[in-house]
Amino acid sequence: MTITQFLHAAVLVQDLERSRHFYGEVLGLSECPRPFDFPGAWYQIGAQQLHIIVSQDYCAEQVDLERWGRNRHVALAVTNLEDCQTQLKAAEVPYQFSHSGRAALFVHDPDGNVIELSQVDAPSR
Repeated sequence: MTITQFLHAAVLVQDLERSRHFYGEVLGLSECPRPFDFPGAWYQIGAQQLHIIVSQDYCAEQVDLERWGRNRHVALAVTNLEDCQTQLKAAEVPYQFSHSGRAALFVHDPDGNVIELSQVDAPSR
């Protein structure tokens, strides 16, 4: 077996419209067409996609409530972490800086899924 690329990650949510607001408006991701009729949304991020899938029974599991980055999460690269902070504050979305000192922060989507926003080319804080 030879794996050649990463294609997408899927995140389960309970409320599609609430999630569309978070991923589309707060994070600014671009929704793209999807060929399925079950509830969900797809977002194009460079050559990869993030798939949001509705599951009414979903509950995000948190194993470490103190350090959000030690939970299951999806990491997204950003160009400017300070801009992310500004946008998250304006949307009143709580965030937590990476405890490692990297230029990264963690947020929860409306269903408790952890999303890492990481400025890949930035020096450590």
